[in-house]
Amino acid sequence: MSAKTDKRAKEILHLLLRDRKASVDDLVAATKTSPASIRRDLVRLEKQGLVNRTHGGAMLAEDGAAVYEPFRFDAAFQVREDRFSEEKQRIAHAAAVLVEENETIGIAAGTTTTCVARQLAHRRNLHIITNAVNIGMELGSKPQLQTTLTGGAIRWSGAFSLVGATAIEMLSMVIMDKLFFGATGVDPERGATVIQLEEAAVFRAMVRQSRQRIVVADSSKLGQVSPAVVCMPNQIDLLITDDGISDELAHRFAANNTRVIIV
Repeated sequence: MSAKTDKRAKEILHLLLRDRKASVDDLVAATKTSPASIRRDLVRLEKQGLVNRTHGGAMLAEDGAAVYEPFRFDAAFQVREDRFSEEKQRIAHAAAVLVEENETIGIAAGTTTTCVARQLAHRRNLHIITNAVNIGMELGSKPQLQTTLTGGAIRWSGAFSLVGATAIEMLSMVIMDKLFFGATGVDPERGATVIQLEEAAVFRAMVRQSRQRIVVADSSKLGQVSPAVVCMPNQIDLLITDDGISDELAHRFAANNTRVIIV
């Protein structure tokens, strides 16, 4: 999806969030684009489960809507979530299988980790600690789970990641049995890296306070390096990825004593 299309999708969602429904003509006037473009946008948004198309327009989708509406309609997050979506679901399922009852589980912000969190939504007797606002809002509605948000500040749009001194201070007071975290780059020599320095600092605090560190990342992230270091390769106990990983990369991760699960 182009940046222009992404911007238009966000405008449509915000208008529907305000008015609940709109005609194609309303959306054309609001976005200053053609009816054909609006209809294509609505098809894409309906496939994502965000809108229901109606005769001559669209309305806000009601299924699952509204635990955290202001966050659910963030188009930038949806775009990232849709990339390698099937692989992310397989990775998340494999991750959830590792979680045992009565454990304290850390889940860092990210699209793949959001999939992991959803796999745990119907489990019982877990304490979830997360710096992701969206994960906290989704799991916070589940009475059989104890969910704790780190606190902190949201510094940039398109992400729900809480960062800053408040988050790091809170994390110093807990020990997590398992931590699930993603990265924009996972390299056998450089380790796990992300784009934002402040986010990396919070992720590092989570790594320090975890007994087992598990990276969940689709194969497009492997061999990539981003500017901000989360942890070194020997701090990654387990990497769960999809079958797009090359044999060479799998062997290089294993050489650093990182167990690799391929799904």
